[in-house]
Amino acid sequence: MSCCHNYFAVTEGHEHVFSVDISSISFGHGVLAEAGEHAKALGMHRVALFTDATLAQLPCVAQVRASLLAAGMDVVLFDAVQVEPTDQSFKAAARFAAEGKFDGYVSVGGGSVIDTCKAANLYATWPTGDFLDYVNAPIGAGKPVTGPLKPHIACPTTCGTGSECTGITIFDLLSHQVKTGIASKRLRPSMALIDPATTYTLPKNVVASSGFDVLSHALESYTAKPFTQRLAPGKPALRPMSQGANPWSDLGCEAALKLLGQYLVRAVNDASDHEARDQLMYAATLAGIAFGNSGVHVPHGMAYSVAGLVRDFQPEGYPAHEPMVPHGMSVIVNAPSVFRFTACACPERHLHGAACLGADTRDAQPDDAGEVVAQKLIALMQATGIPNGVGGVGYGAADVPGLTKGAWAQQRLLTNAPRAVTETDLSQLYRDAMRYW
Repeated sequence: MSCCHNYFAVTEGHEHVFSVDISSISFGHGVLAEAGEHAKALGMHRVALFTDATLAQLPCVAQVRASLLAAGMDVVLFDAVQVEPTDQSFKAAARFAAEGKFDGYVSVGGGSVIDTCKAANLYATWPTGDFLDYVNAPIGAGKPVTGPLKPHIACPTTCGTGSECTGITIFDLLSHQVKTGIASKRLRPSMALIDPATTYTLPKNVVASSGFDVLSHALESYTAKPFTQRLAPGKPALRPMSQGANPWSDLGCEAALKLLGQYLVRAVNDASDHEARDQLMYAATLAGIAFGNSGVHVPHGMAYSVAGLVRDFQPEGYPAHEPMVPHGMSVIVNAPSVFRFTACACPERHLHGAACLGADTRDAQPDDAGEVVAQKLIALMQATGIPNGVGGVGYGAADVPGLTKGAWAQQRLLTNAPRAVTETDLSQLYRDAMRYW
């Protein structure tokens, strides 16, 4: 049974309206061949095709490029996207976009490619004197985007980030050694073309990291602070994109969690299980739509410093690169610790989320909720080869102050949690996340 907040009880001075914003989506095998016709319909003529150096050699990029050319597009390839984007790689992409004078963008890749394309589109369309102007406060100025961006068709090739459905772009701010981002409805791609077959050749560890990103999107959004607990904005334009749990996002979260419970382990451990990878891609789409309209909270907030402060961790299955903790991995290593902490704020939602994932909650009491969720997540981590907590990706007790500082800067995410989080709480959450088994 679904656990619903009483969303429609109006409290004086508090929000009583929620918004639904989604990209146009086409999902299915062979859909990438339709890119050219969709680009034409969106009024594109000169197109920047964004990807990375590895994907540029694969059939999915060739298929999209051929479709664009067949539709009469002038196509210029940008294949210098960095696996974990930084402010420097964003700036390089923005220079390419500004110099190319494009009237449309197409991205083919995972979250890094789609996010880089979003940023390039933004800074080329609405240049700013300071790169940090659009970056989330308190790290940046958090200034609103002035107006619409050029049309953008996003073609995801990993079953994880949901970036094709959101107005969020994430990067490493090198000077601060932390991940941060830009959030605006203007950044949301005009259209998503989602072909699950692009995931069939992904290595096990990439599918695991991507899948746990999906899981956290759904579980964090489902347990986020309800939108009705926010103060009403002075005008509609001030309503935040990460508005909190709402009736629309709940639908996508529940459906995604049920698919993950059934297919995540299968998709990770058997590359020939195309049904599982298809379903994981669909779960990523559902969770992307959901969290793009509700927002995530503490596990993602903590993840940004886990990724940003990495020293020497090298994950299997990823291209030779500087040390990195893949995004979904950096999120899920925090999650059991966090959900033990947040469960007291809405135990019925935590229990229902765990049940959707396949946990047996028949005899569980509200006080059991945090442990039930944590144990289900830990079992899934073990079944898919995820490292054992924050310690498993190279951190120790001495790193807690630095990790805490980076996470505390993510106020956009922390304030979306169902329970207030202090700096002291964050430090304890990292300590509790060091090792789970």
